[in-house]
Amino acid sequence: MMLDSQIRIPLDVPQKVQARFKENFRSMTLGTGRLMLFAGDQKVEHLNDDFSGPGIHSDDGSPEHLFRIASGARLGVFATQLGLIARYGEDYATVPYLVKLNGKTNLIKTEDRDPLSTAWYSVDDVVAFQKQSDLMIHGVGYTIYPGSAFEPAMLREAAQVVRQAHEHGLVTVIWIYPQGANVRVKRNPHLIAGACGIAACLGSDFVTVSAPKKEGVSSSLLLKEAVLAAGRTRVICAGGSSVDASAFLTDLHEQIHIGGAAGNATGRNIHQRSLPEGIRMCNAISALTLDDADVETAIAVWQGEKS
Repeated sequence: MMLDSQIRIPLDVPQKVQARFKENFRSMTLGTGRLMLFAGDQKVEHLNDDFSGPGIHSDDGSPEHLFRIASGARLGVFATQLGLIARYGEDYATVPYLVKLNGKTNLIKTEDRDPLSTAWYSVDDVVAFQKQSDLMIHGVGYTIYPGSAFEPAMLREAAQVVRQAHEHGLVTVIWIYPQGANVRVKRNPHLIAGACGIAACLGSDFVTVSAPKKEGVSSSLLLKEAVLAAGRTRVICAGGSSVDASAFLTDLHEQIHIGGAAGNATGRNIHQRSLPEGIRMCNAISALTLDDADVETAIAVWQGEKS
């Protein structure tokens, strides 16, 4: 369990909100310094492709499925758009939220135009909504696509998001996915490390990246360069598309204990399952991330053999 003295408060967090920042950080990480983020922003990013089709449980057809999982499982924070929180938050007031500020669909392909994703809301909008709704909103998130011809606009906007969020004592998570005509290999280890360095320069508290890949080398070993490049910005790995549960949990464990990751941002591997399975998977990931459980224990939680 982290002590208050172990929570580093960035110098851009005003003294009057430092206690709020500490509390938000402690709540999001359940006092561990690691983040188990349940990602529910794909309804924009991937439209309905991630919520209906072969291998996807019918429960996932409704947006409320995300909230049911988030309210029934143990997690650090549930990340989704402000509109969904406004629609469902009254019925799921015990869920810890992170508001995703920007988003784009996958209809315009990278080969047709470099990606651009700008903010839908300001940090001030989120703060006003939190006061009005009295929901537990601990932070904000923003996605950048380095390598895009439009990266200057996203970098500037992300910098302002981090600065303004810290002014209000909110925790920040920056998703960074290198994409664009000039990006040849999206998950090149050196490039992923560079992306983490960008998040450090932006001053973000956490950065979400896809785990690096290189033939013949463990992804978790490759992750070490990214964690080092991120410095005091904590690196978490995106979960990606659904895979075998045991393999997925093993990868997460290695990302933390070999690669040095500070957690994960998982969506499809949780919500594409039935409600009971989604809750169990969420709890299994939390066991690995927050309780430092071994893989065998996490699998037992997933299988319903342990709570």
